Amino acid sequence: MMTQVETTVHYDNGYEDEYMIQEEEWDRDMLLDPAWEQQQRKTFTAWCNSHLRKAGVQIENIEEDFRNGLKLMLLLEVISGERLPKPDRGKMRFHKIANVNKALDFITSKGVKLVSIGAEEIVDGNVKMTLGMIWTIILRFAIQDISVEETSAKEGLLLWCQRKTAPYRNVNVQNFHVSWKDGLAFCALIHRHRPDLLDYSKLNKDDPLGNLNLAFDIAEKHLDIPKMLDAEDIINTPKPDERAIMTYVSCFYHAFAGAEQLLEWIRRTTPWLENRTPEKTMAEMQRKLEDFRDYRRQHKPPKVQEKCQLEINFNTLQTKLRISNRPAFMPSEGKMVSDIASAWQGLEQAEKGYEEWLLTEIRRLERVDHLAEKFRQKATNHENWASGKELFLSQKDYETATLTEIRALLRKHEAFESDLAAHQDRVEQIAAIAQELNELDYHDVAAVNQRCQSICDLWDKLGTLTQKRREALERTEKLLETIDQLFLEFAKRSAPFNNWMEGAMEDLQDMFIVHTIEEVQSLIAAHEQFKATLPEADSERQAILGIHNEVQKISQSYGIKASFINSYSTITTEELLNKWEKVKKLVPQRDSALQEEMARQHANERLRRQFAAQANLIGPWIQTRMEEIGRCSLEIGGTLEDQMTQLKQIEHVIVAYKPNIDKLEGDHQLIQESLVFDNKHTNYTMEHIRVGWELLLTTIARTINEIETQILTRDAKGISQQQMNEFRSSFNHFDRVQRFKKNGAMETDDFRACLISMGYDLGEVEFARIMMLVDSNATGIVSFQSFIDFMTRETADTDTAEQVVASFRILAADKPYILVEELRRELPPEQAEYCIMRMPPYAGHGAPPGALDYTAFSTALYGESDL
Repeated sequence: MMTQVETTVHYDNGYEDEYMIQEEEWDRDMLLDPAWEQQQRKTFTAWCNSHLRKAGVQIENIEEDFRNGLKLMLLLEVISGERLPKPDRGKMRFHKIANVNKALDFITSKGVKLVSIGAEEIVDGNVKMTLGMIWTIILRFAIQDISVEETSAKEGLLLWCQRKTAPYRNVNVQNFHVSWKDGLAFCALIHRHRPDLLDYSKLNKDDPLGNLNLAFDIAEKHLDIPKMLDAEDIINTPKPDERAIMTYVSCFYHAFAGAEQLLEWIRRTTPWLENRTPEKTMAEMQRKLEDFRDYRRQHKPPKVQEKCQLEINFNTLQTKLRISNRPAFMPSEGKMVSDIASAWQGLEQAEKGYEEWLLTEIRRLERVDHLAEKFRQKATNHENWASGKELFLSQKDYETATLTEIRALLRKHEAFESDLAAHQDRVEQIAAIAQELNELDYHDVAAVNQRCQSICDLWDKLGTLTQKRREALERTEKLLETIDQLFLEFAKRSAPFNNWMEGAMEDLQDMFIVHTIEEVQSLIAAHEQFKATLPEADSERQAILGIHNEVQKISQSYGIKASFINSYSTITTEELLNKWEKVKKLVPQRDSALQEEMARQHANERLRRQFAAQANLIGPWIQTRMEEIGRCSLEIGGTLEDQMTQLKQIEHVIVAYKPNIDKLEGDHQLIQESLVFDNKHTNYTMEHIRVGWELLLTTIARTINEIETQILTRDAKGISQQQMNEFRSSFNHFDRVQRFKKNGAMETDDFRACLISMGYDLGEVEFARIMMLVDSNATGIVSFQSFIDFMTRETADTDTAEQVVASFRILAADKPYILVEELRRELPPEQAEYCIMRMPPYAGHGAPPGALDYTAFSTALYGESDL
């Protein structure tokens, strides 16, 4: 429990815990006794777990498990039913602080002001701050909303306890500490709401431990309220921790006040569903729809379950009371099951059609928003078009204009009349949209009507002014037709020529990226074709300038003083001349750039051919050496020393070849620096060569090492060269297909086949034993070295014929023959019969009848017996 300064919690709704002043004195007392920490740890941990279990999560250590903020954020999401911001998943300290701050910000957003509770203390595992924070959460989400007879929070909870326990003897609830020590208050709360769970008349005030444990066990088993308190702690503590008691008792309130809460929820929700007041904007209506869908997905399903559970609990309680011949349980007025059912029916009726109304209203607003936006766009476009038109139509420029200007003004006016006629439909569309917005009850229809009327008034005025101007222009139309026609011809011919020059300048300055000589040649050919068109273009240029000169000649001939402006075109002769000069300047620059690129591509081609020539030699050379190494390692006829000599010679050749690789690397570096990315002259890349070269070096080194190991094994084990060759022959036979794939190692099935071919009679157990010897790491493959080691051991462990003869001589007491009875006496029955059936009679002198020749038997059948 923390001091008053550290744990003061303010609520924005004006409520502030009045009992906090009293807690200051309690805190000073409890700081002297660590019992408060033990009680709060257990109670707060159980309270948190009662909510976290809904998300499949638990905590063990309250100050440790909330340090990274993840479970703290999850706890707040569970108890609030709201989604918190996405947590940081990092493990650094600043990630943890960020997560805890998100949780604290959420608490603050619920109207709670936290004083001196910072994220750093929670991340550091400060027990005092962590317990204070959890108490703040409990106050806000479990106690603050409790309301009984105009009292709330702590006082409301206390009043609820007093009202519920008032009829019970030996119960006097005045606080949340000593009033609960004997356990009767807990039992009274349970009996008041569930009299079927315990017989209060049999409880003894002098048995507080039994009372407390009874209440705690019943609450856990039947009310789904976990054990948050320890009976011994409550009894042995002079003044039990108030926060722990309040937390636990609040769980009883929420468990037993279900009907009241459900009715309150129905009373709050029904008016919301009955409200059909439309919003003005689509966003607001969509928020209403989202709220309704949240209600359907999140809020209503738990209430349906709660209603069902209340009905089940009520029916179960009544049944048990009836069976026990006890009076039926009668809820207070307005809280009957029928009251809940009636209220629920009203809720369902209010809900019915609400979603359809929402969707209908959204569709209406979609149409309205679409029309409003369409009206704004069309009105804005028309207003932009009409802007300045009244001033234009009202001017009297024709009074001082020349004949050419008058003709141009007349043509321009004709174009304007066509444009004006085209806008007639737009004005009518604007008026139609405004009318529809009126019919759809658009919220800002007054502004729409005002704007529409303004557009219509201006339209009528423009029509009147247009007619007056035409009459004025027609009265003064005396311009020279020739000048007008010349201006028109100038516009028709200058525009495409101007476009041609602009395109030519773009093409001549266009960046080109090529990679081959053929691509450069294609560009040069296209450029030559362009240059061939220049004389024709120059003739067109002179013709266009001739039109302008003709206008000047006419002006001088008729004494026209006004300055002539071609109304058909914005292109001037000066502009045409400047662009033509620029085109002529860019042509040789393009020639030079293409020739430079051609030279660069020739250089790149030389680099490609140089690299390809070397790579096409080196690649096959590497492959040939690999094949030589493979053949050498598979040879059986010679000695291992001969193989070693051949491999050393190959290794010397490989080392001597290294400068060719280095030179190819240098050529490759030049190609990279020249940004050459492909080479049609070879299929080999530098990466292919590098990989092949490294594989060649690795293969020769590994093969030499294998031969050296075989020599050492042969010499150390006393294996003859013939045996070694036989081993190699057997191994190669069964490894032939997989040799290069497995780097000279047999698979398990190949090894089994090899052993069977060599005379082994293998059962599963025996083969498993052998595999443990040759493949101790269970890789599934048997290397040649492991095979050699195994065969060496097998050769060394096999008895010779001489050894078998010596063994029989011992059994025969040094006689050159052996009798049947001696075999049966000295050998196991199966082995004895085996020998008797297969051992030939002894042909020497001085032997009794039935004597057997064990020497001939051992020599003939060596290797076929288990002896």
